[in-house]
Amino acid sequence: MICYLLRHGKDGSNVRGGWSNSCLSDEGILQVKNLTKYISEYKDELRIKKLFSSDLPSALQTAKPISELLNIKIKLTPEFCETNNGLLADMPNDIAAKKYPGLHWNTLEWNEPYPQGESPCDFYMRIKTAWTKFTNTISRRDENVILVTHSGVINIIYSLIDEVSFSNKVKAEFIPYAELIPLNNTSGAWKR
Repeated sequence: MICYLLRHGKDGSNVRGGWSNSCLSDEGILQVKNLTKYISEYKDELRIKKLFSSDLPSALQTAKPISELLNIKIKLTPEFCETNNGLLADMPNDIAAKKYPGLHWNTLEWNEPYPQGESPCDFYMRIKTAWTKFTNTISRRDENVILVTHSGVINIIYSLIDEVSFSNKVKAEFIPYAELIPLNNTSGAWKR
């Protein structure tokens, strides 16, 4: 079986992300349109039977056309939302820079949360727990699935399947927008 990880299409960049209510930008809408066209052309080979999505708007806006194309319902998985950046979510970048100077994901200590949000440790443990539960469930069904989520989530999943330590202090791997990332499950282990 294959689990396709899918980062949502590009969203707005003038506000802080995290638990943002930002919708897709025009570029992001085009990215999702191109992805949907690709899935349409190769749907027999992809054999996607289930579609899961974070409940943040950028992910749902990415999942909806795929759901309509494949005629499968979206199963919401809020546990795969991006990091909860608390009071900074949706805050315009210039205001965030004034109210919280120097506060960014990579400046937080491991157990230091965003104001009214998660710490890197909280986020990591949430995704680790969610990924274990999710893969146990989908592995029993042996069906190809898509999980629409966010770059921070995918970077943690990569650390889990690659069995390497995760740190918010290390530059994250760039995750392309609106591209299927196949993870294969062979002999009970997930591989990129």
